[in-house]
Amino acid sequence: QIDIGCARLLATRITYVGELGFELFVPAEMAVHVYDEIVRVGEPMGLRHAGLRALGSLRLEKAYRDYGHDLDNCDTLLEAGLGFTADYSKPDGFVGMAATLSQKAEGRLSRRLVQLLVDDPEPMLHHGEVVYRDGAVVGDVRSASYGHSLGGAV
Repeated sequence: QIDIGCARLLATRITYVGELGFELFVPAEMAVHVYDEIVRVGEPMGLRHAGLRALGSLRLEKAYRDYGHDLDNCDTLLEAGLGFTADYSKPDGFVGMAATLSQKAEGRLSRRLVQLLVDDPEPMLHHGEVVYRDGAVVGDVRSASYGHSLGGAV
């Protein structure tokens, strides 16, 4: 727990954008007060407001996936590139473990989620654009944004 102004709130060391940060859980009746305090203290240090597109850009630069946008229940753990997150040594396993191990043993995936950086910094991708490789359709864009630190669409 931390105090900001007159409010006590919960700060968790978690981030959806891949940078060091906190999520703040603020009592609803104190939300405006906490916001005003953060802005008051932060503006002299260069605090800037950022919207959802900025969060998306940071998330994509770090290859953080968004369930419901990048992934859904049709993607397997390995296709999503998330095999490293599974604990295969759990005594009771996990839902989908047998299928994951079978897919892993095959050694080939029929599809996989990858991250691409567009060479040309001008195009702005959003969602659903077709991806070609050597003139053949190989997939589609699940989500995209401009990667400011990468200098192009991610």
